[in-house]
Amino acid sequence: MAERGQLPPPAKRLCCRPGYGSGCRPGQRAGGAGPGSGALCAGPSSAAAAAAALGLLPLGKTQSPESLLDIAARKVAEKWPFQRVEERFERIPEPVQRRIVYWSFPRSEREICMYSSFNTGAEDPAAAAPGGAATAPGGAADAAAAADENRLPFRRGIALLDGGCVDNVLQVGFHLSGTVTEPAMQSEPETVCNVAISFDRCKITSVTCSCGNKDIFYCAHVVALSLYRIRKPDQVKLHLPISETLFQMNRDQLQKFVQYLITVHHTEVLPTAQKLADEILSQNSEINQVHGAPDPTAGASIDDENCWHLDEEQVQEQVKLFLSQGGYHGSGKQLNLLFAKVREMLKMRDSNGARMLTLITEQFMADPRLSLWRQQGTAMTDKYRQLWDELDSSNRPHRTVFTRAIEACDLHWQDSHLQHIISSDLYTNYCYHDDTENLLFDSHGWPLWHEHVPTACARVDALRSHGYPREALRLAIAIVNTLRRQQQKQLEMFRAQKKELLHRGVTSITNLEGWVGHPLDPIGTLFSSLMEACRVDDESFHGFSDFTENMGQCKSLEYQHLPAHKFLEEGESYLTLAVEVALIGLGQQRIMPDGLYAQEKVCRNEEQLISKLQEIELDDTLVKIFRKQAVFLLEAGPYSGLGEVIHRESVPMHTFAKYLFTSLLPHDAELAYKTALRAMRLLVLESTAPSGDISRPHHIASVVPNRYPRWFTLSHIESQQCELASTMLTAAKGDVRRLETVLESIQKNIHSSSHIFKLAQDAFKIATLMDSLPDITLLKVSLELGLQVMRMTLSTLNWRRREMVRWLVTCATEVGVYALDSIMQNWFTLFTPTEATSIVATTVMSNSTIVRLHLDCHQQEKLAGSARTLALQCAMKDPQNCALSALTLCEKDHIAFETAYQIVLDAATTGMSYSQLFTIARYMEHRGYPMRAYKLATLAMTHLNLSYNQDTHPAINDVLWACALSHSLGKNELAAIIPLVVKSVKCATVLSDILRRCTLTTPGMVGLHGRRNSGKLMSLDKAPLRQLLDATIGAYINTTHSRLTHISPRHYSEFIEFLSKARETFLMAHDGHIQFTQFIDNLKQIYKGKKKLMMLVRERFG
Repeated sequence: MAERGQLPPPAKRLCCRPGYGSGCRPGQRAGGAGPGSGALCAGPSSAAAAAAALGLLPLGKTQSPESLLDIAARKVAEKWPFQRVEERFERIPEPVQRRIVYWSFPRSEREICMYSSFNTGAEDPAAAAPGGAATAPGGAADAAAAADENRLPFRRGIALLDGGCVDNVLQVGFHLSGTVTEPAMQSEPETVCNVAISFDRCKITSVTCSCGNKDIFYCAHVVALSLYRIRKPDQVKLHLPISETLFQMNRDQLQKFVQYLITVHHTEVLPTAQKLADEILSQNSEINQVHGAPDPTAGASIDDENCWHLDEEQVQEQVKLFLSQGGYHGSGKQLNLLFAKVREMLKMRDSNGARMLTLITEQFMADPRLSLWRQQGTAMTDKYRQLWDELDSSNRPHRTVFTRAIEACDLHWQDSHLQHIISSDLYTNYCYHDDTENLLFDSHGWPLWHEHVPTACARVDALRSHGYPREALRLAIAIVNTLRRQQQKQLEMFRAQKKELLHRGVTSITNLEGWVGHPLDPIGTLFSSLMEACRVDDESFHGFSDFTENMGQCKSLEYQHLPAHKFLEEGESYLTLAVEVALIGLGQQRIMPDGLYAQEKVCRNEEQLISKLQEIELDDTLVKIFRKQAVFLLEAGPYSGLGEVIHRESVPMHTFAKYLFTSLLPHDAELAYKTALRAMRLLVLESTAPSGDISRPHHIASVVPNRYPRWFTLSHIESQQCELASTMLTAAKGDVRRLETVLESIQKNIHSSSHIFKLAQDAFKIATLMDSLPDITLLKVSLELGLQVMRMTLSTLNWRRREMVRWLVTCATEVGVYALDSIMQNWFTLFTPTEATSIVATTVMSNSTIVRLHLDCHQQEKLAGSARTLALQCAMKDPQNCALSALTLCEKDHIAFETAYQIVLDAATTGMSYSQLFTIARYMEHRGYPMRAYKLATLAMTHLNLSYNQDTHPAINDVLWACALSHSLGKNELAAIIPLVVKSVKCATVLSDILRRCTLTTPGMVGLHGRRNSGKLMSLDKAPLRQLLDATIGAYINTTHSRLTHISPRHYSEFIEFLSKARETFLMAHDGHIQFTQFIDNLKQIYKGKKKLMMLVRERFG
């Protein structure tokens, strides 16, 4: 707000004395204490009297009555510009001048706070007061909020004042100056700021500070100086305007004054002083054409506008910053705070409120992107919609903010009925006729106000915002009475058409423009107006209780049933009316609006309104209202979101119904469940809309390509539906009938597997609380929901599927052995074969399950039989993934085990891979079935194919194991597997490894059955090793040629080592030396172009 190095703005009016010309002011000061004299600001009475005059002491506790001079001076200082005072009175005694100047400074801290901090959103003025708090401290969030609040200029200004940082305070006429010392910080040295403030008629009209702060708000230094003047007026030296002091000087004194002033500030003012001197000495200069001279301390002229200083440039810059930030986090919050500041100013009847709103609007309209988007035909971003809610260049049938703004221009307040409503509590008419739609009065003779509801509520908001709370309250009551009468009429209308509508099973009767989530927030406005009346007494109902009385206090927001208003039923109060209108609005059937922002706003506003309702403690009177509205909403048909027939795209009632349920449950459980169960539906997710459903024209484009309309908040809505169901399940614990009803509703209405799974988990937790016995009915509900999840996700991909399966087995275990048996017998509808064998059956057969269920031998055997049957069925269906699990599960039953083994053999030739067969073969060997392991290994070898360069293939270990197994069984088994190895393996290093191992020991020497043979090693010249040796040599030859085709010099040394290993294999044959020599010679001839490589070959191999 302040600007570095700026001088105070020049005076707006000229001050002169008699004798200077006919245009001079006629008034002349009487008396005076001589040049330079001053006096403290305190009046003739004590400091306590001054404090009482300021309102710092309660009425009746002042130490002496105010003087007539002070009373008159205070009123003049509030209303009259000082020039008018001077022109009105020929002689103004100096004491009178002093009291007018004294009382012209603002006396309330409220405005200082308003211009130096954002409104925290609390309705209570104490929330913004020093030390005030809207809520009690509560954890880290409150601490963070308190830290943010302490950084506000107003709070920092108070801290500077309390810390004794304000000094050199001087008031000269209508100008206050002083210095404020900013204490040294860790990274900043101590700084002294020069502050100057001009004021007029109890308003600060300009501020400057040398701190250079750029902001909408007054800086902390301006706040500190202002509060010093308000709180310590007796410590501020007060002088009359400087022109008055100069008038009392003679020529010598004036010359001395000017020369001293130039001497003290010669570097700053000397050029200006010389320029002024030249102009004054020039007869024809402009300065000599006018009478008098400006005085920045002389107060306001008659023509000056009387308003608080507002840095309009900074307001514009803040809005520009918001627009430039686009959708970044936090920018919207800043702008919302600006709008809150506008409302705060309007409520204080401060003209800057309207000016600030105009500046914000002008910045938005000047944004070049608006015209660009219009040219491109694209909609605005959601960030812009936060301001111009549904602004769009297209011709959409529903009303945009601009539509509403244009309509607002045509609104007027001249309607005589409206004038009578807002101006009187006694406006009645008892001549009631119920034969017209828009009656002016109801059957009680109380006034009604029929107008488009959001527009009518906007009137209430306007009255409140501009500081007319009583008028706003009167109109709000008339609107609520109208809504209640309309609700009754709609109920009667539906009852007359009920049979036809229920037969059709569909309705197109609903409100396209819902009240909750509406840009004008009609229900929130009515609710706030009525709730404000609940906590404000009559004396302070002008809307502004004394700010200083609230300082340091914490007002709790306790709402009371105040005495009945003229237009309320017996026993009703503003509180009951507020609650009832909130319930009416929340229960209204309304179409889900288009667009992400509008849909999010519907959810957000609903939750905000419910949050406010939850602050109210329900008593018997309010419970009656809840009962009445719940019955209305259930019976009101298409006019209610809880009616029997609703539009497919109606806003769901889950969040509202959850609040109704929890509120009604202790008082009327039957009604609570009926309401919540009715709200569980989510028609937009039904696979097809009813045939008679009439969608809005602008929805057709979005519905045709998709199964559902574009509901951007659908995930949030589904989670709220889940929360409602969970709340009912919790409440229904121990009640079999209600649990069954809630279960049916969940199974019918919830379409998301993840949400049903959450409900199943919730029910399980509630049913198995540690401090009580398990609730078997709730456990069964949990199991049923879990089974539904299994069926829903069986054929779809779900990353939580494994977790779900494990949880279901845990739940079934808690239910009992029959539940486990049931899920195993019906596994094919719930699980994949892999899940059934690896998770379900394995867990069921574990020791922990047997111990948990305290099973006897008969029960264990029955459960094991079901598990084995499941395992065999799964192995038949998916042998690749289930065969091993089936064998494991069946190993204690000979027949079942043999059956599983046969399934493996049958599937081995077609459906199983070598890795699966090798795994099962190793399992067989481990279980003591070496011949079966050998059989499976040979089957696995037929599926394997290792090329020459796959010397790191993972199957190599399996091949070596299979050969070792065959070797251990005997010559015949080895002879049978070697042809398979030769056929499947082309990698020379692997073949040479197998060959070497086979020559180290005698076949069958370490047989698994302990049999021994003669101990004679197998000959490499005879089968089967001869075949393996030839294959290995051939593999080395082929690999060598393959590698030489694309070899690079950096691989030469590696290649030479490879040939060395090849030579070792060649030499195992009786003519191996000759073969290897021929092989090398061939290489030299074929690859003689690779001279360097061949030279290395000669060096190593000759």
